[in-house]
Amino acid sequence: MSNQFYEFFCPVKVIAGKAALEHLPWELQGLSATCPMIITDKGVHDAGLLEPVLTACRESEVAIAAIFDQVPPDSSTSVVRDIARLYREKNCDAIIAVGGGSVIDTGKAVNILVSEGGDEIAQYSGAGVLKHPLRPFFVIPTTAGTGSEVTSVAVITDERKGVKLPFTSSFLLPDAAIIDPRMTLTLPAHITAATAMDALTHATEAFTGLAKNPLSDAYATAAIRKIGQWLLPVMDHPKNEDGRLELAQASTMAGIAFSNSMVGLVHSLGHATGAVCHLPHGVCMSIYLPYVLEYNLESIREPLGELLLHLEGADVYAGTPPERRAEACIAAIRTLRDELHQRCQLPRTLKEADKVQENQLETIARLAMDDGSILFNPREVTLEDARAVLRRAWA
Repeated sequence: MSNQFYEFFCPVKVIAGKAALEHLPWELQGLSATCPMIITDKGVHDAGLLEPVLTACRESEVAIAAIFDQVPPDSSTSVVRDIARLYREKNCDAIIAVGGGSVIDTGKAVNILVSEGGDEIAQYSGAGVLKHPLRPFFVIPTTAGTGSEVTSVAVITDERKGVKLPFTSSFLLPDAAIIDPRMTLTLPAHITAATAMDALTHATEAFTGLAKNPLSDAYATAAIRKIGQWLLPVMDHPKNEDGRLELAQASTMAGIAFSNSMVGLVHSLGHATGAVCHLPHGVCMSIYLPYVLEYNLESIREPLGELLLHLEGADVYAGTPPERRAEACIAAIRTLRDELHQRCQLPRTLKEADKVQENQLETIARLAMDDGSILFNPREVTLEDARAVLRRAWA
């Protein structure tokens, strides 16, 4: 599982803590940004999460030039075009994305248009298309799962063609990610659970995948340790600021890990299921994770056994025979999912998810085979293998 050569890259400045938002004006001023635009969604706005951001800016006499709060859960090229038009009309000079994965991806895409010009974001799709740095861009996550604040990718739906457009470039990385527990205190229980399982999957696949490396391993194991320690306490005490901050930091760490070592079959199946059934990504990750680990078991036995230490702690690790630690890690993940199901009905199978029909499994399997993540899975996957994993995950 070791590589003789690897690359590791994460130049995003991370500002984290219970007063992190108050540092935003300083970061804006440092890049000579005086007319920033906020991009967010209705849920974030209605929850009052913009208030601490706006207050921090007002107190430092930073004027927000525009607010767009209608980003949909599955953002599209037309939304990106509309926001870019507003940015230009208001003479903005920076973007602050406040939200989850869709909002952050939208902010990245808008930044491409306002920096490169034009109205058609599709022309910049792909890898290596961007050749120049973009405008100042800041991210304030309101969920603790996607890790989008430290990744160099974005996905936007092209409504006319009915496809998802991928964008990959180091220039998409934010200038700073601001991690403040105030932004996740109001997350509903089921979203807290699903996004944390998203982060756990990022870290687990990063640590067991083909492109793992010593630096990504360090971030992945730190993320898993924080999730194992804090997820259930936060589920039981949602207003626990310390726990919320730990989960948010775990998400960022997992994002750094997987953006450098990639992900595998869990994500291939999850991307396909999301496309076919519109099941939330974090829910897909939670469902598929143990089944894919079982499929990969003999290829990842050593690193997966190591993860038991970080997920369950030293006592459990020491008390488990070395040859059983990989299976014990999978069992611990299943137990965690059972606890989450008990607290918020987070689905453990595709049948429990309700949105998935058994006759859709074949479509999901075929679509998963075309997903780029599958190339980094530690065990080669055939179409029949994908079908078998889906059948086990069904019920």
